[in-house]
Amino acid sequence: MKALVLVDIQNDFLPGGALAVPKGDEIIPVANKLQNYFELIIATQDWHPQNHKSFASNHEGKHPFEIIDLNGLKQTLWPDHCVQGSLGANFPDELFMDKVETIFRKGTNPEIDSYSGFYDNGHQKSTGLADYLRGRKIDSIYLTGLAGEICVFFTGLDSLKEGFETYIVEDAVRPLKEEDFKKTNKTFKEQGGKLIESADIINEFPHLD
Repeated sequence: MKALVLVDIQNDFLPGGALAVPKGDEIIPVANKLQNYFELIIATQDWHPQNHKSFASNHEGKHPFEIIDLNGLKQTLWPDHCVQGSLGANFPDELFMDKVETIFRKGTNPEIDSYSGFYDNGHQKSTGLADYLRGRKIDSIYLTGLAGEICVFFTGLDSLKEGFETYIVEDAVRPLKEEDFKKTNKTFKEQGGKLIESADIINEFPHLD
């Protein structure tokens, strides 16, 4: 059984948002269309407290995109984004959410960031996503979302490590930096992941009413 995972398609990652992914809004129609081909649809949601230590604003004299050591892990400092309860943390109105069965929130611990939908960056705490998918007898996962070389990539790596056949739907993903996306896609494939286009799914999977 297959699952579609919508990774962090949130207002702050769209054009005009606090941490905007270039052309991030272009994936929404694709993600909406793909939902017609999956029995299980899951979303992940960045959900940071205001005092999250990945925010540059919480480090005196630091600026967004600087890199620091945070509790023994390399941490890129970000603009404040996806703050719990904020408009920026919400899913855009244009994204179909009616078929989304469950939302897995991540990044809730102020002491550590969480790019992957499965674990925090130190693999200290699980979100429960892997067990949930196994409970639904899922063996293949198809990833869409933002940003391609960060949260989608690390979700993909953890999905592979958890034993799921894992696909990144390239035209349903946008990166912050295109060059970095090429590198992470190479790593993803080397680890056993597969890159496909939405047309491959639409042409091969039955349309579900």
